[in-house]
Amino acid sequence: MNRFLLLRLWTLAWLTSVWVLLWGSLSPANVLSGIVVGLGIMLLLPLPKVPVEGRVHVLSVFKLICVFFYYAIASSFSVAWLAVRPKAPPITGVLRVRIAIKSDLVLTLCVDALNLIPGTMVLEIDQTRRLVYVHVLDMGSQKAIDAFYRSVRLLEKLLIAAFERDSDWQPSPLHFQDYQRYHGVLGDDIATPVEARDDKRIDDERKGDWS
Repeated sequence: MNRFLLLRLWTLAWLTSVWVLLWGSLSPANVLSGIVVGLGIMLLLPLPKVPVEGRVHVLSVFKLICVFFYYAIASSFSVAWLAVRPKAPPITGVLRVRIAIKSDLVLTLCVDALNLIPGTMVLEIDQTRRLVYVHVLDMGSQKAIDAFYRSVRLLEKLLIAAFERDSDWQPSPLHFQDYQRYHGVLGDDIATPVEARDDKRIDDERKGDWS
């Protein structure tokens, strides 16, 4: 079976499982009705196609999961300390980050990871220019800001290693609809290695003009 059919079967199985969980009991009637409801949703309310343009690397995914849980746990303790420490509330603000992720699917995973880490919340996504605006709970020092950027860069690097390695990247025809415009905006910035990029310096050079 091709990937599209497998994906459709997985979606149907997931919708059926959710239906059974909502009813709270596993029975033939609930399973059959769940299949009918799932088919109805898939036929009457189809979601737009999301192309899968890379390949999954299991070891890199495992490393990504471990790093994500580490950040989630560490951030939880940090947020708890900020809540109980005998000082003034932390300085909060919004930081802008450019994400060198090519596919919308992996970009969504990156945004979900940032939202699930305590202390950060993605407020806006500029899909074309790959700019993500993130509300950060603690911006009281340059050290805290640098730590935030390091965490984002590490997550970005792990996501690319897990799903978007250059050797596996095969952009779909849907991707090319915006691909030229995407590269035309970022120019050579996207080709710069992750560890060598300096968002603030590039932003200063552009003087805030990202159009």
